[in-house]
Amino acid sequence: MFARTLTALLTIVCIAVFCGSLAAQTDRTITIRMLDGATGKLLSSANLLIRINHQKTPHADWVHANEDGTARLTLPPDATVLTPEATYHDTMETYVNCDSVKDKQFSGAHWYAVSGILSTGVVAPNGCGKKTAVAKPGEFIFFVRHKNWQDSMRQDYTE
Repeated sequence: MFARTLTALLTIVCIAVFCGSLAAQTDRTITIRMLDGATGKLLSSANLLIRINHQKTPHADWVHANEDGTARLTLPPDATVLTPEATYHDTMETYVNCDSVKDKQFSGAHWYAVSGILSTGVVAPNGCGKKTAVAKPGEFIFFVRHKNWQDSMRQDYTE
């Protein structure tokens, strides 16, 4: 009787551990910090748009602003790469992502592997200044700046 009870208890514990590890593997939640490229200060991440898998459709509905200014991004299971974009305080005008500022030609979005973000964390390059940051596993940090007149001209030319 005792052996059966012990076996049943061990079986339940093993199942719970296995199910817990499966839940951890399917958790596709990422913390996003958007920093000012010049000052390194945290900017509100309330207006983030995320695209995945080189698709053109942005998703604001996957992003939820946290009280501390960061954002919580919940990705679908098929997401392999992502690129962020953010708008100024409830307008349609977007920040310039500092990872592409020093590109010789306007090449568009830089894409980041979801697996790398989840496993080690990722900090996008800061071509707008010398500020840096350190990411934890499950965290994505990127730098932005406001558009200037040259950016507006370049955008008009490429459309």
